Amino acid sequence: MAEILIRPLTADDAKTFRNLRLTALETSPEAFGASHAEEAAQSLSFFAARLAPEPPGQVFGAFLGNVLVGMAGFRTLNSSKSRHKGYLWGVYVAETARGHGFGEKLVTAVIEHARRHVLILQANVVTTNRGAYVLYEKLGFVPYGIESRALRIGDVFYDEALLALDFG
Repeated sequence: MAEILIRPLTADDAKTFRNLRLTALETSPEAFGASHAEEAAQSLSFFAARLAPEPPGQVFGAFLGNVLVGMAGFRTLNSSKSRHKGYLWGVYVAETARGHGFGEKLVTAVIEHARRHVLILQANVVTTNRGAYVLYEKLGFVPYGIESRALRIGDVFYDEALLALDFG
């Protein structure tokens, strides 16, 4: 297997990011607040803008050779009362690349970045996604609640575990 490369994504990566994001939304709809239909209707400039968030926001990509196989984002809020918190979002690894450490390396990259900018990093994970939950716990996240019926796809509801990693 080729070396795993984790790096910040830029607007130049918008096309490959769009393709991976749409795959993620289509194959794992319960893992994301956005829907495939909503984002498939967006222009390439929408995805380029997501890769150029207001600092210290950042989206990281995992590459196998020159192929983008994973992604994870970090964002903060602008409110003076909330900017001490950051959010891990959009974590996904393509099925063909799972089991090789991409997810852990991506989340670790977000943690290292977040540690320089916020006191608390929060994440939400659907309670049925045991793999992600176990990974987040391994990396230090602690559960602080459950949001019942957080997502709805058709007539099916999904609960989300609320997790936090306190850098203090």
